[in-house]
Amino acid sequence: MTHPIRIGVQLQPQHADYAQIRDAVRRTEDLGVDVIFNWDHFFPLSGDPDGKHFECWTMLGAWAEQTSRVEIGALVTCNSYRNPELLADMARTVDHISGGRLILGIGAGWFEKDYDQFGYEFGTAGSRIADLAQAMPRITARWAASNPVPTRQIPVLIGGGGERKTLRVVAEHADAWHSFGDVDTLIRKSAILDEHGAAVGRDTAALVERSVGVGAPPSEVADALVAAGVTLFTVGTSGPDYDLSLAAEWVAWRDAQG
Repeated sequence: MTHPIRIGVQLQPQHADYAQIRDAVRRTEDLGVDVIFNWDHFFPLSGDPDGKHFECWTMLGAWAEQTSRVEIGALVTCNSYRNPELLADMARTVDHISGGRLILGIGAGWFEKDYDQFGYEFGTAGSRIADLAQAMPRITARWAASNPVPTRQIPVLIGGGGERKTLRVVAEHADAWHSFGDVDTLIRKSAILDEHGAAVGRDTAALVERSVGVGAPPSEVADALVAAGVTLFTVGTSGPDYDLSLAAEWVAWRDAQG
């Protein structure tokens, strides 16, 4: 399977009124990106730690109605915050609202403040990854048992880089893998992912799309990332202004690839 080059924008739902987020969604879709992501946190990750912030999945439902072309999703949902069956049903509902444009981005969770302030058990990295591994088959089973079933096989994007456990979950369940770190780290962990794929009987080199966040212009980083196998490039931007100038450069670069 050859994955097309795609550009995403993560509209970080912080430091903005919702009207500003809605406007940013409109501008981002008009720009021509392929995917619009938010994130699944309860507090800002940068700037004023107690600044304005909005919840992930209610927002995705609104985006499903507002948009008509782009795929939408969280980069990424925290598995700890919702029962797997509930999350599956939420995702199925947004899938239908959007006409089949949802990506289920999911990860094990890491932001301790969210857990503490909202009453979740933080546990350990190992316990959170184990919970994610247990959740994935429950999510797909709930989709299969739903009425109506999802409009399509909802793509699953898993974010994380743990070499022994997280990449094993990616190899077993993901359609896309979101990597964190530099190009050398990506290359090394991508090879480890493919080793896990061989162990579980999946050709992850062909089946699992490689995804990264980018904070520099394509002229500086695109060639090395493409050579490393990346096809989904996501620019993050925060409120209140939601500057899309870097995203515009990446869209122009994508279009120039022919």
